[in-house]
Amino acid sequence: MDYKLSSALHILVLVSEADSPMSSEEIAVSVGTNPSYIRKITVLLKKADILISHQGKRGFSLLGDPDQITLFMIYQAIYETDHVTLFDIHHNPNDECIVGKHIKPVLSALFRDVENETEAKLKRMTLNDIITSLRKEAGLVEGE
Repeated sequence: MDYKLSSALHILVLVSEADSPMSSEEIAVSVGTNPSYIRKITVLLKKADILISHQGKRGFSLLGDPDQITLFMIYQAIYETDHVTLFDIHHNPNDECIVGKHIKPVLSALFRDVENETEAKLKRMTLNDIITSLRKEAGLVEGE
């Protein structure tokens, strides 16, 4: 699995907590990557109406309330898919072997169950949940 989702979440939390629009260069410093990678992710987030950039102005802003942006919406945006896909199955099992002949349907059902559970959880969690957890982790919440 790649790290596009964690990068997208990092970008979105950073942008949502910023006092002013942030450039891809500024975001890249925090994420620990290069600005071109940030631009690839932000293009996908803009296409999904999660981020906005203003014509003639530098930087990105969050489009919408973090409490209304689910982690599944973010997942869909960056992977350009309607379903969570975590696992692949090898393509050429030997049909002459009892295991090879039956492994695909068994693993497909198992993997889809896990992916459905993951998808349901991502639909229940919002960007605001991540922001709240980050604030607690950083000791920025009073009484913590």
